[in-house]
Amino acid sequence: MGRGTRLLLAVVCGVAVAAVYAGQPVLGPMGHDLGVARDAVGWFVAVGQLGYLAGLVLLVPLGDMLDRGRLIAAHLGLVAVGLAVTAAAPVGWVAFGGLAVAGLFAVVVQTAVAYTASVSPPGERGRNLGVVTSGVVIGILGARIVTGSLAQLWGWRGSYVVLAVLAAALGVLGLVVLPADARTRAERYGRVIRSLGGLFVQPVFLGRGLLAFFVFAAFGTLWSGMALPLAAAPWHLGEAEIGLFGVAGLAGALGAARSGRWGDAGHARRVTGIALVLLLGSWLAIGRLEWSLVLLVVGVIVLDFAVQVVHVSNQHVLTAVYADRTSSAVGGYMVFYSLGSAFGATATTALFDAVGWTGPTILGAALTLCALVTWAFTSGTAATGS
Repeated sequence: MGRGTRLLLAVVCGVAVAAVYAGQPVLGPMGHDLGVARDAVGWFVAVGQLGYLAGLVLLVPLGDMLDRGRLIAAHLGLVAVGLAVTAAAPVGWVAFGGLAVAGLFAVVVQTAVAYTASVSPPGERGRNLGVVTSGVVIGILGARIVTGSLAQLWGWRGSYVVLAVLAAALGVLGLVVLPADARTRAERYGRVIRSLGGLFVQPVFLGRGLLAFFVFAAFGTLWSGMALPLAAAPWHLGEAEIGLFGVAGLAGALGAARSGRWGDAGHARRVTGIALVLLLGSWLAIGRLEWSLVLLVVGVIVLDFAVQVVHVSNQHVLTAVYADRTSSAVGGYMVFYSLGSAFGATATTALFDAVGWTGPTILGAALTLCALVTWAFTSGTAATGS
C-alpha cells in the first residue's frame, strides 16, 4: 500500500469518527440551543455511538461481500447527510436523528481498516494499520480542536457544516482514487451475519473485545466529561480553550502510530499489558484536574498513547487470525468499542452532575483496572492469537 493511500484512509477515518465526537466540547451550547437538559447532554455523543453500534452489525459485514472501495465512498456521502441534518436541527430530537444517521454510516472507519488489512502484505499489516487507525484517535481528539475553534466563530452548527463538506469531498475522492477491492467468491448477507455472530464465542475475539470495551469506556469517561469541569470554577475555560486539550491527546495518539510494528514483531500481548499499566497511572494525573492543568495535560497524553497502542494491537491480532473474514472481525470487535464509548459518555456526565470530577476519575480508573484483570486472566492464545 502506498503512502498516499494510507494517508487518504487515515483522513477518512479521522473525519468519519469526528462526526460522532464533534459534540464533546460544545455539549453545553448544544443543549441550551436545542432545549436538552444538562444531565442529558451526553446523549449528543452517545446517540451517534449507538448508531455506530448498529452500523457495525448491519453494515460493516458488507465488506466481506462487496467492493470496499465503493462502500467507503457511499458511506461517507451518507455521513455528510446526517451531519447536515444536525447542523440545521431546530430542536433536540432532529439533532439526535441526524447524529444517529451520521453515526450509523461512520462505520466507514471499519471498512477502511478492513480494506487496509486485506491489501497489505503480512509483514506490513501492522505498520499500515498503525497509520490508518491513528486517524481514529486523531479524529476523536481533532474534532475537539476544530469544533471548539469553529464554535467561537460560527457557533456549534458551523462545525457540523464543515464536517459535512469534508465527508462529501472525501467520498468523491475515494470513489476516484481507491483501487477496486473485488471479492473472489460471492457471499450471502445472511451467511455473513451468522458468521459475525459466531465470532463472539471465539476466545481470541472475545478477549480482545473485552479489552476494547473497558479501554474505550475509560477513554469516553475522560473526553465526554472533561469539558464540564473545565468550563466551571476555578478554570472557566471557553469552547476554543477546552478544544485545545485535544492537542495533548493528539500528541499521545501520534506517539503510538508506530505501535503496529511491535505487533509485526510478535509483541502484541506484552505491549498491551504495558499500555494498560500506563493507562491506569494516567488517572492519577487526570484526577487532579481541579488543581492542576499541567498534570491534566500529562495524564491526557499518557491516556491517549496507551489507548491507541491497545487499539492497534487488538486490530492487528484480529485481522491476522480472521484473515478470511476481516470486515466481520473488525466490525464485531468494534461493537465492544462502541458499547464502551457509549457507556463512558453517558456515565461520566451523570456522575459529574452528582459528585463532581471525583466520580468520573474513579470510574475511569476502575474500568482500566477491569481491562488489566481481563488481560492478566486471558491466556496467551486468547489474548494474542499466537
